[in-house]
Amino acid sequence: MNLNPPQLELVCDYSVDLAPVRELGSGLAGKRRIVPIVGGIVEGPKIQGRILNIGADWQTVFDNGVAKLDTRYAIETTDGAIIEVINFGYRHGPDEVIAKLAAGEVVPPEAHYMRTAARLETGDQRYDWVNRMIFVGTGARLRSQVRMSLFCVK
Repeated sequence: MNLNPPQLELVCDYSVDLAPVRELGSGLAGKRRIVPIVGGIVEGPKIQGRILNIGADWQTVFDNGVAKLDTRYAIETTDGAIIEVINFGYRHGPDEVIAKLAAGEVVPPEAHYMRTAARLETGDQRYDWVNRMIFVGTGARLRSQVRMSLFCVK
């Protein structure tokens, strides 16, 4: 039985500018840190604009090296809409790759796993469609930036 398998449609690519990581130390579940989101650019077929300086990634890094990503930030579109983005995901890879990322070195995106499930929400009727869709993302961590591609699950 074919139940209409999902397709992915590119919504946008974005470069997220980050401030230095704020280390909280070990918490109940693992090493905790906050990565402030301070800006960025959004380009794509469905959404274009900028990332506002009002977000952060509240990470937990488990003993096995997996980083749980828990982000909240906002996009201001070129036509003035504000879209809230809440992302949940994971980043992990070989120890040597994660060590290079932690040191701020550039590694190929395919050298580590970085995937997210995103929820977008807005009150702007021009973008009301984001309130009813499921989104997934794929990304790469750079020294002071994250690059992401966001897809709508159709």
